[in-house]
Amino acid sequence: MNPPSSLSGAHLRTYQTIFQHPISHNLGWHDVHALFRHLGTVEEQANGNFRVTRNGQTLVLPASHQKDISEADDLMKIRHFLEHTEIHARVAQAEATPWLLVINHHEARIFQSLAAGAQPVHIQPPHATSEGHGYSGQVRGQEKPAEHAFFAPIAAALKEARQVLVFGGGTGGGSESEQFIGWAKIHHADLAGRITGSLVIDEHHLTDTQLLAKARGFRAQPGPAVGEHAGQLLASD
Repeated sequence: MNPPSSLSGAHLRTYQTIFQHPISHNLGWHDVHALFRHLGTVEEQANGNFRVTRNGQTLVLPASHQKDISEADDLMKIRHFLEHTEIHARVAQAEATPWLLVINHHEARIFQSLAAGAQPVHIQPPHATSEGHGYSGQVRGQEKPAEHAFFAPIAAALKEARQVLVFGGGTGGGSESEQFIGWAKIHHADLAGRITGSLVIDEHHLTDTQLLAKARGFRAQPGPAVGEHAGQLLASD
């Protein structure tokens, strides 16, 4: 079990000892209590037990007059509690992490993480050509394909996202981000409800790394309502 990144020094050594194989017999209760105070909260109860709470989960440690943990069952309970609450924390963090949709007339890029180096999934509109014509342009004299043909696959790709940021170029009715959000409100209300911010941005001149950095900064700001343009301040950095 990999230790949480927040651990160092004595807390890290205690964590590693808990997961040591074979089981250590030199693990002190004081060190375990200190570790849990760092990772969560510890409350000493009237009967001498210790109530540990972490990531919404609770473990009761028995009162002990011994310096070290002597019972293997107690150590295994501590180990399983750390494993369970660490997995719970990572799932909660993943669910809270927004995805980024960057959309223009020529393609959509979907980043499933805002972490530096994240790679996007690319979705192109029907009839997009190597000359760069997208769904809003004429393709050899034909009328543009319906928005639904472009936006529906994007919505499907965002199905698992708990939160979505939408970046797009253009202004007013020509903003791809505005068009997609408006379409989602009509055709995918659930997705529209998961869009937590939008930004009109000149994304053609930004690398993926720069877009992800702006998304992290945009998320950290007191966010405007979806469809507002207060976030343009970030786009002009």
